[in-house]
Amino acid sequence: MNAGFLQTPIVYLKGVGPNRAETLQSELGIHVYQDLLNLFPNRYIDKTQYYKIGQLQKSNAEVQIVGKIIHLKTVEQKRGTRLVAKFVDDTGEIELVWFRGQKWIRENLKLNTPYVIFGKCNWFNGSFSMPHPEMELLSEHEKSLRIHMQPVYPSTEKLSNKGITNRVLGKLVQQLFVETKGKFSETLSDKILYELKLIPKSEALFNIHFPKNQELLAKAQFRLKFEELFYLQLQLIAKNMLHKQKIKGFNFDQVGTLFNDFYANHLPFELTDAQKRVLKEIRADLGSNAQMNRLLQGDVGSGKTIVAVMTILLAIDNGFQACLVAPTEILANQHYNGIKELLAGTGVTCELLTGSVKKTARKPIHEQLENGELHILIGTHAVLEDKVIFKNLGLAIIDEQHRFGVAQRSKLWHKGSPRNGEVGGATPPHILVMTATPIPRTLAMSLYGDLDISVIDELPPGRKPIKTVHRYDSNRLKVFQFIRDEIRKGRQVYVVYPLIQESEALDYKDLMDGYESIVRDFPQPEYQISIVHGQMKPEDKDYEMERFVKGETQIMVATTVIEVGVNVPNASVMIIESAERFGLSQLHQLRGRVGRGADQSFCILMTSYKLSSEAKTRLETMVQTNDGFEIAEVDLKLRGPGDILGTQQSGMLNLKIADIVKDNTILKSARYFAMQLLKDDPSLEKPENLVIRHFYAELVRFKNIWNYIS
Repeated sequence: MNAGFLQTPIVYLKGVGPNRAETLQSELGIHVYQDLLNLFPNRYIDKTQYYKIGQLQKSNAEVQIVGKIIHLKTVEQKRGTRLVAKFVDDTGEIELVWFRGQKWIRENLKLNTPYVIFGKCNWFNGSFSMPHPEMELLSEHEKSLRIHMQPVYPSTEKLSNKGITNRVLGKLVQQLFVETKGKFSETLSDKILYELKLIPKSEALFNIHFPKNQELLAKAQFRLKFEELFYLQLQLIAKNMLHKQKIKGFNFDQVGTLFNDFYANHLPFELTDAQKRVLKEIRADLGSNAQMNRLLQGDVGSGKTIVAVMTILLAIDNGFQACLVAPTEILANQHYNGIKELLAGTGVTCELLTGSVKKTARKPIHEQLENGELHILIGTHAVLEDKVIFKNLGLAIIDEQHRFGVAQRSKLWHKGSPRNGEVGGATPPHILVMTATPIPRTLAMSLYGDLDISVIDELPPGRKPIKTVHRYDSNRLKVFQFIRDEIRKGRQVYVVYPLIQESEALDYKDLMDGYESIVRDFPQPEYQISIVHGQMKPEDKDYEMERFVKGETQIMVATTVIEVGVNVPNASVMIIESAERFGLSQLHQLRGRVGRGADQSFCILMTSYKLSSEAKTRLETMVQTNDGFEIAEVDLKLRGPGDILGTQQSGMLNLKIADIVKDNTILKSARYFAMQLLKDDPSLEKPENLVIRHFYAELVRFKNIWNYIS
């Protein structure tokens, strides 16, 4: 069946018509035949098995039983009556119960005649019962042709109201198979089908909608999941390969004086093996004549900044400028202060450009950038403005890149410089994207599959792992005593709250309440306390932050505004109030604010006794591990990819059947096969790969392929 036929508008399918077509479009996004074909069932009702009453488990599952009704009675209850039948087979008995339609049922039921019943089994007071079972005489059941495993399709309230029930959807899918004769073009090569023992496409589609048994269903699911992930990976890998061939980058072939002098004389500590490995990967990219497009992942405190600085020095050694863009002023300031300190005495010039920088101070920055006197520009979105023109930007570093939109990233791209005096097309700068949000491997493979990925997976020596404990509100006095002891040792403490104002609906300690109770327990002048929250003016916030950074206050009471980038090595205790209200990655980011000095640091998770099972899992995970990647994997299992990426990016993984968390092994296999295929036949020109080339072109043509811009 050719793909063109599958692009027929759904209104033309027998049984649909204009009204149904409109509802199917708005509710399920079904516009053409192809969309209906790819509306895969959520689950299946298994009617392949017949249970004996003696085999029933207390599982609330739907079961099918053959037996007879030997007795019927009406039972009075508080409101009205219920009809109860005693249903037996040779292993035991079960009650069948009806609350509605009793007159009709009583008149039509036959006693002592074999029936097949189907429904949910409830266990109550030592016996099983089945409310409102589906019933069919065994003699009828044996005659009728049936799909043993009934598909259950996604549905919405509006669909049900418009009469488009599960049964109707099933009928429409059947009609689609009639019109296509159940024949669909193969989309994978013979080699892949053979190596993975995959069933053909037509067979897979038939068995996903109308499986005869569990085994055929499993084969169909595997085949379709593999195909979906294979084409996703094929696109990402092809994009990366094309990028390297087509998009030329500046060749940084010098490892010059600045880099070597910094390495020998200015490094504040010995680099870890992970940092050395990542630098090697970056240097290979920078000297390859292709534009670097690399994602650098490293947990909080793993030393990404030093890698960024050394990459910047490589750019300057080769006669280029560099910029570093951060999502917030606090973070940009911190990068600026940290990098300036690291490069003191090297002769490298560095300036800061954020929204707060006054107009008068901007002019000299713009001039020095254009004439090349300024080597490094650090800042926020202000760096992206059209007025900001570089003489020769060779490297752009983006911190916490998921907070930047696609348009903003492309602006950086176009700030590149002409190659060797060429007029016209600018060569894009090398791009290094940094994130302290560990992205699980499965997600990274799918989202950033077109970026090369480097991971710093060890902490610098001398860093002690942060001790994390979970305490209930009733332990508060002991926690306060612990804070006093730590302050006595000269340390500082964060106390973080999830809310700014009291929310009546949620019984959580809010910031102001908490602040007042801390002020009572830690009175002035012995203790000084800072407070920072989202509703303060930026200058007030900065003033309070500054006092804490300088050590003038010992306790910082805050909402999550301190989540990213505050670096106070002397702060050794992080107390997170109502910790059950935070997501795992947020808890991990907050914990990363301490543990930056040589002292032992602590993170105390405070909660009430009322905890959901998911909250318990989050808290246990935090107590058990400091490994950001492990935490990210648990987070991904709990929340799914959409939530982890935030709303603006969750649409990216609009997969029809595969689940990148549960189908992790299929994803790895799909990536491996896509990689091998493109290594062997980059243009997909070999005769045996034409089927893949043809389907890939159609996916792109009909916009069914997921487009990412990283």
